[in-house]
Amino acid sequence: MRHTVPMFPLNTVLFPGMSVPLRVFEERYRALVHRLLRIDDPAERVFGSVAIREGYEVGEHGVQSLHRVGCLLQLTEADPHPDGSFSIVAVSRSRLRLGSLHTSGAVLQGEVEDLADGDGLDHAAAAEVAAQQAMATFERYRDLLSEVTGTEVLAGHLPRDPAYLSWALAANCPLTLPQRQDLLETDHADERLAQLDALLQEEVRVMEVLPSMPATEVARDRWSPN
Repeated sequence: MRHTVPMFPLNTVLFPGMSVPLRVFEERYRALVHRLLRIDDPAERVFGSVAIREGYEVGEHGVQSLHRVGCLLQLTEADPHPDGSFSIVAVSRSRLRLGSLHTSGAVLQGEVEDLADGDGLDHAAAAEVAAQQAMATFERYRDLLSEVTGTEVLAGHLPRDPAYLSWALAANCPLTLPQRQDLLETDHADERLAQLDALLQEEVRVMEVLPSMPATEVARDRWSPN
């Protein structure tokens, strides 16, 4: 079922479970924050975000083209500044698919439908196996990267549930924006984990050949289980 939410396109791909800090200064996004803060129930302070395919978050030319699969976020913190801007934190709750985007009002409005993981019984066993394989490869990648940098990186516990693990790894692995978008659009956890395992194995191979040069920098998005 489709419903309407305010939209905040970004130059990145978000995943469910991510905690996202943002600095809000453009007028239409300041208006979005003001609108959300007028909602009494914090759980209802939600907005949508999709990655920008072409264009910019702000500026004269703005957004030219958007990806259609993104995330529904909940505003959890909002600190106003004297210049009218905000520092906010939002938590990505679930996936959505953007239908139409209405740009004429003070706030961007999107007609969206919620997307659930398609992980039925036929995918559950495969997801468990894929989770074990991806986690083993990630641990090898983390150990190698720690050796290269001389400091412990990507420390902490990751979720055991295959779906949440897939999102956590996607948020912490070195990925291009198209790779992140492909993962977000993948409906099944076992398929996401298989993709992540292949990408991490490639990173491991490169670092084993060139131990003094990591294949790429780690994505800096923070994973949060909230």
